[in-house]
Amino acid sequence: MKLLFIGDIVGQPGRNAVKMLLPKLRERHSLDFVIANGENSAGGSGITPKTAAEIFSAGVDVITSGDHLWDQKEVMELLEREERFLRPSNYPPGTPGRGRIVIRSGSLPPVGVMNFQGRTFMQPPLENPFLLARMEVERVREQTKIIFVDFHAEATSEKIAFARMLDGQVSAVVGTHTHVQTADEQIFRGGTAYLSDAGFTGPHESVLGREIEPVLQKFLTGMPQRFEVATGRVMLHGAVIEIDDYTGKALKIQRVSEGLG
Repeated sequence: MKLLFIGDIVGQPGRNAVKMLLPKLRERHSLDFVIANGENSAGGSGITPKTAAEIFSAGVDVITSGDHLWDQKEVMELLEREERFLRPSNYPPGTPGRGRIVIRSGSLPPVGVMNFQGRTFMQPPLENPFLLARMEVERVREQTKIIFVDFHAEATSEKIAFARMLDGQVSAVVGTHTHVQTADEQIFRGGTAYLSDAGFTGPHESVLGREIEPVLQKFLTGMPQRFEVATGRVMLHGAVIEIDDYTGKALKIQRVSEGLG
């Protein structure tokens, strides 16, 4: 099993990158399954049914999210109707949507995808993912050993500790949220692939996907600014993970950094 995870998709430039680059990556890496974090896909903040449909039609199998989940009111339709769209699992009981899914497709082994959100420097404060994750993972392992986890968090220490806790129980834990791709890809002793942050998919001639000058003015003056999505140097960031079909253990993890044009 070869799985591609695409880092946070930012706005229209990010969606364009997925549409144009995913076919090439699928062929180059012989991909079987594709997951993407889409929480910034609608105007750079939040997600809507329209942007989700665009991402799915580009060839993505599951979309994960994070702290910008509620930025677009239309997200309620996604949470209620689209099983392939995940919110963080550690929202309180009764929150619309779901935080995990197991997908079966043809002759491929079932793939479990899970989404959790960290608590250090993160808003809104959610339930403790460390306390919930083991129980949630056990439930998914009843259906498959191939499990990918998107851990949407700020602190690298929290990400590493969370992944170490799940080592040997899931195939991969990849972090999102900071929009900066890290260079610490590795496979832990128990067979879990890990990367602190997948980076982001969108305009990199920017400040985390936003136009540079308004962000500078915010830091210089402290005054409110309108942060529009930038347009320059569009790239797709993520990671390709090769997983043993029988054991669910990771065999290889490779960072992806692909330019558009």
